[in-house]
Amino acid sequence: MLGLGPEEWGAVALSLRVSIVATLAILPLAIWVAHLLARREFVGKGVLNALVLLPLVLPPVVTGYLLLLTFGTQGAVGGFLSNLGIVFAFRWTGAALAAAIMAFPLMVRAIRLGFEASDPKLEQAATTLGASPWRVFRTITLPAALPSVIAGAVLGFAKAMGEFGATITFVAAIPGQTQTIPSAIYAFLQVPGGESQAGKLVLVSLVIALGAVAVSEWVARKVAGRRA
Repeated sequence: MLGLGPEEWGAVALSLRVSIVATLAILPLAIWVAHLLARREFVGKGVLNALVLLPLVLPPVVTGYLLLLTFGTQGAVGGFLSNLGIVFAFRWTGAALAAAIMAFPLMVRAIRLGFEASDPKLEQAATTLGASPWRVFRTITLPAALPSVIAGAVLGFAKAMGEFGATITFVAAIPGQTQTIPSAIYAFLQVPGGESQAGKLVLVSLVIALGAVAVSEWVARKVAGRRA
């Protein structure tokens, strides 16, 4: 397919693994934070919202450097985790961590809009009938916002697939270990005659992105049909 070599296939496989793991790992937290920001009023809400959006406004390289300081083997958190055998820096797991952090604001924003658009009176009615908060969330709040959750997950996946600055700063671009599609494209463009390989990876990226959008639209229509 497209005449991809082992290095290109390795970058594609790693990008898919990183993006899927990052999206699935951060999605529950994104749902919880989005619901908290949409439904609760508390001291420090503005600060929390600013922290959530911070990766969007910080240069990605800065985010990657902060990750390296925090989760590197000499960092405050990374040093402790390395003693437990958990290492993120210069590993594919670190690429997933960086991608998750960069995708998190987009996911929260999309999911929060879904929670804000749903009618809170339905939740209040269920509560007055004796339903527990968890049951109300599971049976009313989350299903009502499910299309937005799907949209947020797709946005997060797409952001993770395209993440470059934070990833290359935190885990570098080691072929077969931490080299994702964006870093592979960048590497090929630095080599004379590498435009062909870079172009093939660009096409693969487009196919994956369009496929993700098509699947999300299909799932959203199915969900909307069941709700109707």
